[in-house]
Amino acid sequence: MAQTTRPNIAGSLLATDDKPHPVQDTLLAVTLVLGAVSFITAMFPHLHLLSSWTGLVGILTGAYGQFISETTRERFGLVVGLGASAVGFFLGMAQGGLFGGVFG
Repeated sequence: MAQTTRPNIAGSLLATDDKPHPVQDTLLAVTLVLGAVSFITAMFPHLHLLSSWTGLVGILTGAYGQFISETTRERFGLVVGLGASAVGFFLGMAQGGLFGGVFG
């Protein structure tokens, strides 16, 4: 009697192929944290240096994470972090930029 077997994905939050992905998971966590910091600090105009720099680094780590990601869950989290980083970066750039007020 043939029965359909389904993979057990309940054991891992990020890896759906039952293999560890420490580098991808680290990049995902870093991108999400940087995206959250960038997005939240972009709401305060005097924190434009922090929001623009964390947004830029979050975009770079998220882009590299997308490049080496192996599962759909990793890609989903990276896209969320990339979006938050991009919004924070662009709002930080509009409010003063990466070096606004430091030189000059």
